Amino acid sequence: MSYLNVEKFDVEGPLLLTPRVFGDDRGFFFESWNQSYWVAQLEQFGQQQCSFVQDNHSRSSRGVLRGLHYQLPPHAQGKLVRCVLGEIFDVAVDIRRSSTTFGGWVAANLSAENKQQLWIPAGFAHGFLTISEQAEVLYKTTDFWSKQSEQSIRWDDPTLAIKWPLQLIEGIRAQLSEKDAEAPLLGQLELEFLFP
Repeated sequence: MSYLNVEKFDVEGPLLLTPRVFGDDRGFFFESWNQSYWVAQLEQFGQQQCSFVQDNHSRSSRGVLRGLHYQLPPHAQGKLVRCVLGEIFDVAVDIRRSSTTFGGWVAANLSAENKQQLWIPAGFAHGFLTISEQAEVLYKTTDFWSKQSEQSIRWDDPTLAIKWPLQLIEGIRAQLSEKDAEAPLLGQLELEFLFP
């Protein structure tokens, strides 16, 4: 019996993981990650095995938008993202030049309530919008943060046309870091700043 359900998207690569939660009047229990099951799932979906080397934890207020971030080889990162407090709209954008879905994106509402996780392989840019008053996000990465490898793409790039649910946070504009606000559009990036 599997401890979680794994779903694919139309864009090949990202996976949505929904855990099996055991609850009673005392609370709940679930496995948020299991190495042997993870390896089996990657194999089942034709993806390369990977190891996680870093855990990150962020806290954001309502309307904060982080992204779209990625790292280039040799420090490309896959990310396994979950929200442990509140709710976020989590996005992965395909930036693999040879992909038939280049520029395509997938999204999932991750929340403390649904306990879902989004697997974002290397070759994708990642970002999220905080929907709840506060949100805490935990994510595992397959490589360490590298300032030299770090890149970003504008969150509101019209060619990507990501449907950010800003209407859910009416009266609040997306709050961005200076770096994210000044990120280039996908079409402005030279080929060396994208994945093969």
